[in-house]
Amino acid sequence: MKRFFPDFFLLLMAGLVAVWWLTRPATLTATEAVGLDHTGDISNGGIVFNAGGCASCHMTPGQTDRKKMGGGLALKTDFGTFIVPNISSHRTDGIGAWSAMDLANAMQRGVSPKGEHYYPAFPYTTYAHASIDDIRDLMAYLRTLPAVEGKTAGHDLKFPFSMRRFVGVWKALFLNTSPIVENPAESEAWNRGRYLSDALGHCAECHSPRNLLGGIVQAQRYAGGPDAEGRGWVPNITAKGLGSWSKADVAELLASGFTPDFDSVGSSMADVVKNMAALPKSDRDAMAEYLKSLPAVDGPPKPAKK
Repeated sequence: MKRFFPDFFLLLMAGLVAVWWLTRPATLTATEAVGLDHTGDISNGGIVFNAGGCASCHMTPGQTDRKKMGGGLALKTDFGTFIVPNISSHRTDGIGAWSAMDLANAMQRGVSPKGEHYYPAFPYTTYAHASIDDIRDLMAYLRTLPAVEGKTAGHDLKFPFSMRRFVGVWKALFLNTSPIVENPAESEAWNRGRYLSDALGHCAECHSPRNLLGGIVQAQRYAGGPDAEGRGWVPNITAKGLGSWSKADVAELLASGFTPDFDSVGSSMADVVKNMAALPKSDRDAMAEYLKSLPAVDGPPKPAKK
């Protein structure tokens, strides 16, 4: 017994150190952040802003000015309610005091300027693939937007999801920070479309089913599934779901919201269309080329109608 307790104590301490290390909020290294200190291109930053769908989540509810990023939108999920923060240029209530490095750590590592984990309701698992240059340009653009007063409320989450430190374990399972490498066998438009869809546009975040921990089921990526807020079913946009749609059909939906059978998208996709419509036509065409190349994948079965 005398030997058991010291050994047990050492094992316990080793376990606690391992958990602490695994759950630490890891940030970008200086090498990974090369280029952030260069002058940002505001024009490209506006494209990144629209491609990333910033206004869809961060625009203050109840008003129509897509440049007022006061936050406050409530996202109700099985884990609790997430409140979207103010990312306006207000120095205390928004992100006006942030550096480009702060934004890069938020988008690519899911870590706040205070060194805390962000919850993955903020889709940094996809933004992690955005280029440093685009993040720098986005910061330059965000600084031109009006300051909006008012801090948003905190999240209202169920236990144990309220324990922010353990988001580090979730990241170890589901956060892939590898950059998107261009495929030389594909066209320039296809590669641009892949980057817009798989990084900035974060299409798979909504159009993929998730497991019990909230991670994307990679084998069914883009194959649709239940809406995270319980507001219906998100469609399959692989070849299985798009079927006979042409590239022009996909590009038209991104521009106008109209489908080939003269229907129109609704719910949160209507907001996505507003973002996509603000992009250059070449970018929408590129996304259409990439999405139409996705192989057919069966999504999860829809629940029977009651």
